[in-house]
Amino acid sequence: MKVLIWYFVNYYVFNSAFPWPYGFKTRLLRLFGARVGIGLVIKPRVRIKNPWRLTIGDHCWIGESAWIDNLADVAIGSHVNISQGALLLTGNHDYTVPNFPYRLGPIRLADGVWVGAQAVVCPGVACGSHAILTVGSVATKSLDAWGIYTGNPAAFVRARKMRVA
Repeated sequence: MKVLIWYFVNYYVFNSAFPWPYGFKTRLLRLFGARVGIGLVIKPRVRIKNPWRLTIGDHCWIGESAWIDNLADVAIGSHVNISQGALLLTGNHDYTVPNFPYRLGPIRLADGVWVGAQAVVCPGVACGSHAILTVGSVATKSLDAWGIYTGNPAAFVRARKMRVA
């Protein structure tokens, strides 16, 4: 019953173009079992498969049309930015077996990670603290902390440097 109710809530509130208040969306996620910190910004047209398999830290941003396809657990640290159209994909098919069985892998985004617009994080990937996956890139393997990664498959290009404001 919970899954059926979530289907309608996800469709009419989260995947809607209407700009529902962020606090309302946060309360709904918690109601359905997500563990969510404070200060979540969750834009319109976001799709979340299973909120009961989702953990989000403090002060995170989930951009318009992002999709958290979490058939396995997804853990998002604090101060994480998931840009518009990004996909967190926890499932895939095993092409080495004739009947293509489904295989799952959790995703972990540590504090300060930025997943660029239209980027894809594949099953089983962990993004280290403050790593960046650039626009349109595909992370098929885990990303080291403080690294900037680009391409398909994503490759390290340089270290992330932070300026003091």
